[in-house]
Amino acid sequence: MEYVEEGPYRFRIGRRGDMRVPGVVFASRALLRDAEKSLEQVVNVATLPGIVSASYAMPDIHWGYGFPIGGVAATAIDEGGVVSPGGVGFDISCGVRLLAADCDRRALDPVLHPLMDGLGQVIPRGAGPGGVWRLSSRELERVLQGGSRYAVEEGHGEERDLRRCEDGGAVPDADVDQVNERARERGLGQVGSLGSGNHFLEVQRVAEVYDEAVAAAFGLAADQVCVMIHCGSRGLGHQICSDHVRAMDKAMARYGIGVPDRQLACTPVDSPEGRAYLGAMAAAANYGRANRQLLAQAARRVFRREAEARLTLVYDVSHNLAKVETHPVDGRPRRLCVHRKGATRAFPPGHPELPADLRAVGQPVLIPGTMGTASYVLTGVPGGDAFHSTCHGAGRVMSRHQAARTIGGKQLRARLEADGIAVRPVSWRGLAEETPEAYKDVTAVVEASEGAGLCRKVARLVPLGVVKG
Repeated sequence: MEYVEEGPYRFRIGRRGDMRVPGVVFASRALLRDAEKSLEQVVNVATLPGIVSASYAMPDIHWGYGFPIGGVAATAIDEGGVVSPGGVGFDISCGVRLLAADCDRRALDPVLHPLMDGLGQVIPRGAGPGGVWRLSSRELERVLQGGSRYAVEEGHGEERDLRRCEDGGAVPDADVDQVNERARERGLGQVGSLGSGNHFLEVQRVAEVYDEAVAAAFGLAADQVCVMIHCGSRGLGHQICSDHVRAMDKAMARYGIGVPDRQLACTPVDSPEGRAYLGAMAAAANYGRANRQLLAQAARRVFRREAEARLTLVYDVSHNLAKVETHPVDGRPRRLCVHRKGATRAFPPGHPELPADLRAVGQPVLIPGTMGTASYVLTGVPGGDAFHSTCHGAGRVMSRHQAARTIGGKQLRARLEADGIAVRPVSWRGLAEETPEAYKDVTAVVEASEGAGLCRKVARLVPLGVVKG
């Protein structure tokens, strides 16, 4: 793949063939070494009808379904722009929630292992059913409509949780009627569960603060204990993506749309199929928000019992969504459908969608690392490119099968615990699949994101204990 370095941590893939816009990749040369197949997907995304500015990729880019993971693309809604489920992915509203404890590392040390045992017992995980909250069909509809708001109304949280959650805890315009029975069946028994794969609940320590004023506004300080939760919409979101990819694949010909990869199936945002997908996607996003809300409440109970500590929400943000936003393009504001797949929005100071207590400092951006490595808290910056988007994590470089062949789960746990990290896995195989070596260097990814002008570092967090899906 030919590309040209046009600035610090910025590479351009020139237009060719059916590309409507160039490709722009934010990365270092080292991070691009294993991205050749993913760059082909950047080119494919650049052919989508209505795409504006560029087909963007973040430093943690890797191969995905249709879009690369780490892909960002916006389409002009009023000019026939399309929405593509492949630009969101199967785990709709997969995202990260960070909570800060009112204690430091020293206070936690005497109770760390009973705390981790307690978390391991109350946090449902694994591929199958089993969640914190058992719902009726009517209650599930309310979750799909109201997300974290409904959970808080039912006593699972506090009002501040909604102020510090993207969209105030619920994506508007959810259309429950677009969520079919099979998706509902899969979602009924999984509200408040991690799932499997790279999902986790991690107890962390703030190891370094880069900007004390912004960290304080977020509610963070050096050596403070935190809890980071990474999960999404489970089987319900997967089913919605599958259903709407099939529907759009059948409908594309009616709109005269052709794509280089059927995984990029799409229809105009304002088409019946486009509106149906966005309504179902919003419902799945609300499910994901409620999922993290319930897990946070479970963690709060264990922290109160074992550490006599209180957890306060720093922020909750998704990294798999398509959202209608207004951004300037070619000198004028345009109504866009912004796809972020494995990419996090990073709104700057002053952005009207930020809560009042964060507007002066910008949006918290939560970047999970891997077991045994750091995670980062960033903030949005003025003039951020790619429609105010940045990376979402470390980015995988090794398949799960490859990872499991490099190390055994018991061996990995022993290594992590020798480093002072208490590990509570659901299976040895699943733990091995998530060995840190299976991922890019998260510090290099964050440095590239900051160097490209997408965000700014606020704090670095290191793990004390991990509950793995």
